Amino acid sequence: MVMARHLYTSAPVVDGLPLLEEPGFWAAHLAELCEGLPVEGFGVDAADAGAVLERLESKDAWPVFTVPLAENHSVIVHYNSGEEYTSTDYFLVHPDWRRDPVLASTDQDRIGPGLCWPELAALLHGPPGAAGVTDPHQRLLLLLPVLGDANVPAQAVTTLMDALRAIGAPHDCESLARHLLQAHPMWGTSSWSYDHEERGWTCDGENSPRSDLLGEGLPDTQRAALERCLTPGK
Repeated sequence: MVMARHLYTSAPVVDGLPLLEEPGFWAAHLAELCEGLPVEGFGVDAADAGAVLERLESKDAWPVFTVPLAENHSVIVHYNSGEEYTSTDYFLVHPDWRRDPVLASTDQDRIGPGLCWPELAALLHGPPGAAGVTDPHQRLLLLLPVLGDANVPAQAVTTLMDALRAIGAPHDCESLARHLLQAHPMWGTSSWSYDHEERGWTCDGENSPRSDLLGEGLPDTQRAALERCLTPGK
């Protein structure tokens, strides 16, 4: 089962930020999404991707990444190599919350998808001066496994191609971008609905944690802050 985030305090967690600049990181991080495709599509060779994958799966050092969001929210990405295989857990966190909702997890519970495209697009630009993963292209690629949206707009392909080019992929990477937007093989794509009255998205995916409104049960002020973070302009 997915590990509660507070339990990571006793795990061999290390800052994953330096890994973002390693050759092969993005091919390794997105390996499950592009299984069967050559890593050269990312502009790297297989040896570089394999070396980073070994570090991501190390039982001695579990990389963690922080994606800062507006109003003190963050998405925390934890690699977890404590069991028979490595999984990746994505938590939405805020210092005032009593618990941290899981957006997605590749462990045996197969939790996901956790974001629709409008939400992911809203998270690409972090707050000024924040620490963590702040580059919009890196934020998109790091959170891409959480996505699972059957109705991504055409602009999503262009946005993802720009991100892939920024990390060294060939200019002609449209086929890779389209393949990545098919979503994680554990949960695939789902349909999402926006409730204008409740001001939030819900997902019909069987394994999605988003069947209920995100932040349901939070105090009104915290819920309003979360809405502004994920659905600006709605």
